[in-house]
Amino acid sequence: MPRPSQLLHPPREPALPRPAATVLLLRDTPAGIEVLMTRRSPTASFVPGAYVFPGGGIDAADAAAHALATRRPTQSDEHLTQAIAAIRESFEELGVLIARRADGTPATASDVAALDRHAPLATQCAARGLLLAAADVFVLARWITDRDLPRRFDVPFLVARMPEGQTPVADEAEQFEPVWVRPRDALARHAAGDFFIIFPTIRTLERLQRHATVDAVLAACAGDKPLWTSCPRGGLLAGKEERYMEHEPPYGELALVCPGGQLLHALDWQSEQPVPLLRNVQRLTAPNPGFMTGPGTNSYLVGDPRTGYVAIDPGPADAAHVERLWRAAGGDIRAIVCTHSHPDHSPGARPLQALCDGRSPILGLPSQPTARAASEFTPDRALQDQELITLSGRGPEGEITHILRVIHTPGHAANHLCLLLQEDGLLFSGDHILNGSTTVVDPPDGDMTAYLDSLDKLDAACAAHGADFIAPAHGHVLGSARAVIAHLKQHRLAREAKVLAVMRADPGGTMDDWVAMAYDDVPPRVWPVAKRSLLAHVERIQAMAPGN
Repeated sequence: MPRPSQLLHPPREPALPRPAATVLLLRDTPAGIEVLMTRRSPTASFVPGAYVFPGGGIDAADAAAHALATRRPTQSDEHLTQAIAAIRESFEELGVLIARRADGTPATASDVAALDRHAPLATQCAARGLLLAAADVFVLARWITDRDLPRRFDVPFLVARMPEGQTPVADEAEQFEPVWVRPRDALARHAAGDFFIIFPTIRTLERLQRHATVDAVLAACAGDKPLWTSCPRGGLLAGKEERYMEHEPPYGELALVCPGGQLLHALDWQSEQPVPLLRNVQRLTAPNPGFMTGPGTNSYLVGDPRTGYVAIDPGPADAAHVERLWRAAGGDIRAIVCTHSHPDHSPGARPLQALCDGRSPILGLPSQPTARAASEFTPDRALQDQELITLSGRGPEGEITHILRVIHTPGHAANHLCLLLQEDGLLFSGDHILNGSTTVVDPPDGDMTAYLDSLDKLDAACAAHGADFIAPAHGHVLGSARAVIAHLKQHRLAREAKVLAVMRADPGGTMDDWVAMAYDDVPPRVWPVAKRSLLAHVERIQAMAPGN
C-alpha cells in the first residue's frame, strides 16, 4: 500500500453499513422476463423517488423466525435470515406473500387477504399453517453502499418467482406505483430521464436482461453464492458523478487516489495537465489516442520537488507533450527511463533530455536485432535486472526516498522492463499489462513464453513488496495487482488452449483461417492485430511439441 504521507486524500473511516435485504420478484412473459419495481417515497431519507426492488433492513425477528420458514439444505443461516427479511418486506410494502401451505402449495390471494400487513408476518403465517418460503428465494448478488455516503447498507439482492394469482399493492407510505417492467425497458426509460434508478439497480438490471426466463435466473443462482459482490467507487467524469464496479477500468485508480471514497478524482482523459495519483506520482497522457494506444501513452513522473523526478516513458516525439512533462517536473528530471523501445514510448526521450540541458541520462535496455526498424533505441546506460533507481531529499519532516526497482520483463518486446515503486507498492508496467485490453505479443521481438514467465516474475515482485496497484502505459491505474496478473495469465493460457484446438481441427489452415476461429470472440477488425499474438501462441505450441 502507498505510504500515508504520499496519499493525496488520506483514508477515512466510512459509515458502518447496516444489514438489509431486497428481492427481485420475477415473472415470465412472451416478451421476456419482467421484474417488479416500485417508486420510493419522495420524502425517503435514502434515494427518494427512485424506482427500486422491495426490501429493507434486517431485524432481530427475521433471525428468530428460522423455524417458521422452509429451507434448502445448502442455505446458510445468514442467507435464510436474509430471505425471511426480503419476504417480510415484500409483504409489508407490496402485499406479496412468498409462503407455502402445509401441503406445499404456494400461498394464494386469499391467504394474503387474511393477513395484516402491519402485524408480525411470521407468527401470523404460523397461526394459519403457512411457512415462509425462504427455500424459494435465491441469492443473486451482494451490494455494499459506496464509502462516501453517510448512510450505508450491506444488501443481498435476492430473486424469487412472483406467486401466481397475487397482485402487488403498494403500501403508499414507503413504496408507490408498483410496476412490472422488462430490464431493458427500465434501463431505456432511465436513460430517457423518466425512470430514476440508482447505480446498483442499473448494474443488476443490465445483468438480469441476459437471461431469457425466470428458470434460467434461478438456475444461475442455485449455488447459493452471490454471482457478484460489489462496493462501488465514485469519480468525476465531465464534472458529473459516476460510479464503477470492481471490474471496470477506473475502479483501481479511484481506490489509489481516494481510498476513503471521496468524490474528488476526475477521470476524463486529457493531455494538457498532469494528473496527480500520489504526492510523488503524476501522469501525463500523450495526445496520441488510437486503436493501439487507447486514450494515449501514459508518461509518469515519480518524485517531488525535494528529490527531483524520474520520467518514465516520455512517449512519442511530441514537442508539446515533452515540454509539459518537463514543466510538471519543474525542469528537475534526474533520469529518463523507457520501459521499451516502441515508437509511442521512447522517441520523446532525447527531446526531453535536451530540455534538461543534457544532464538527465536516458536509461533502459537497448533494442535487440529482432526489433522493428521504428523501434530502434539505444539508452545512455543499460539498466540491470533488479537494479535500484533512488531519489532522495530532505524536507522539514526529515529524509524522504523514492526507490524504483528495475524488473526485466521480455515478452511484449525483448527489451521491455517494468519499474516497481517499492515504498508505495506501485508497479509501472509499461505495455506488459494494460487496462482495458491485452497487449500484443509480436514475434520475433515478442515471445509468448517469455511473456508468461515475466508475468510470474511480476507476481513474485508484487508479493515480495506488497504491491497492490499497477500503473500501465495505457489506461487507468489497476488495483488488486496480483489478481490482475493471475487473471491475465489465465486468459492467455485459455487463448492458447483455443489456438491449439483450432490447429488440431484444421491442421492445414492458414493464419487467417486460424485467427477467425481462435479469436471468434473479438470483432473481425481486431483480427489483423490478433494475428500477431496468434503467431506467438503458435510458435510457443510448436516449441513445446514432443521432439522439439
